[in-house]
Amino acid sequence: MFTALALLTLAASPAPPAPPAAVAVRFDREGRIETRVAEGFADPANTRPLTPDDPVRIASVSKLVVALGVLRLVEAGKLDLDRDVSVYLGWRLRHPGYPDRPITLAQLLGHRSGLADNVDYALPLDADLEGALRNPAAWDAARAPAGDFAYANLNYPVVAAAIEGATGERFDAAMARLVIRPLGLDACFNWPTCSDAAVARAVTLRGADGTVVRDDLQGVRPPCPVVPATDGSCDLAHYRLARHGAGFSPQGGLRISANGLARIGVMLLRRGEGFLKPESLARLEAMAPVHPTSGEGTGGFFCEYGIAMHSTGGPALSDPACRDDLFGDGRLRLGHSGDAYGLRSGLWFDLEGGDGIAYFVTQVPEGQKGTRSAYSAAEEVLVDAALRRTTGASPLASPAHAH
Repeated sequence: MFTALALLTLAASPAPPAPPAAVAVRFDREGRIETRVAEGFADPANTRPLTPDDPVRIASVSKLVVALGVLRLVEAGKLDLDRDVSVYLGWRLRHPGYPDRPITLAQLLGHRSGLADNVDYALPLDADLEGALRNPAAWDAARAPAGDFAYANLNYPVVAAAIEGATGERFDAAMARLVIRPLGLDACFNWPTCSDAAVARAVTLRGADGTVVRDDLQGVRPPCPVVPATDGSCDLAHYRLARHGAGFSPQGGLRISANGLARIGVMLLRRGEGFLKPESLARLEAMAPVHPTSGEGTGGFFCEYGIAMHSTGGPALSDPACRDDLFGDGRLRLGHSGDAYGLRSGLWFDLEGGDGIAYFVTQVPEGQKGTRSAYSAAEEVLVDAALRRTTGASPLASPAHAH
């Protein structure tokens, strides 16, 4: 008999020296949240067992949560998805190859602004975002604003700066006010606004070789929640609103638990539930096709992408180059995936079926692929366990799914 954790370890190649941590919860429109898998250690150093309430750096699922904050500001009349974002930044943002074309929040959120990840988007505290984006290397010379999709994390510091310009609040505080507290979550960007209890439960991220790569907190907040200034200092009083944006990792730095993600999923299944209006949901969920060989979509990973949301399964599978069917059942699910520091994560909801899955798994080797999709083998094993596709006392009854 193999446990889910043992199978996930088998799925990693080469196998890590310590077992990975894996959690998956299933939620539905009625608000039920059920733990399907919770195995391994939140902190292997002290063998603290992982629970679905333990927060982890959830990687690019963060982008979807940032979009929720943007849409709340749109509903409040503070932002407009289709207006020149320069209005909110207080400085002019232009693609050097297309200086007469304005760039909008919709383009930034949907990876169609022309920005590219050819420069470091983890800016030091004393950096200036406007200056960083004057570097031609920050842009794809051949890709105009409102043109083809190409995934670029650099879009999201610009989005964060626009939030700061519109609200007069630091990005992490604005997200706490707009999204995290209204949804009753104990979550935060880069730790400052999380509770002491959440800090004490932090999941330590380890790479495939078992070495610590992130959040080895041991119950203590990090001494500097942002990339320090070039002189090594970390005085947040020097953080300049709408001039930095990258400090609190809007592209991937949300710390949240699987149960916290599930609460967001329930809200989306309940069509906003007083948190977002129908027209905001419609904009969020409007998928646009992605060429399966475009940018980070190479290999058929991204087949459709909207406003900080993409799909798995569904009509896009009619293109033989599309390999985004993580669940292997062809059903259309919306949400977002994450991949960073050895972690793979996802929040997916099925509007027709009225349910969804939130998950993460650690210590996944870079570039690992499954057999039925462009997702990792570890994720394929985990979602099969969450959907109870196997029988027996363990969530997974045989090693047949491990590759």
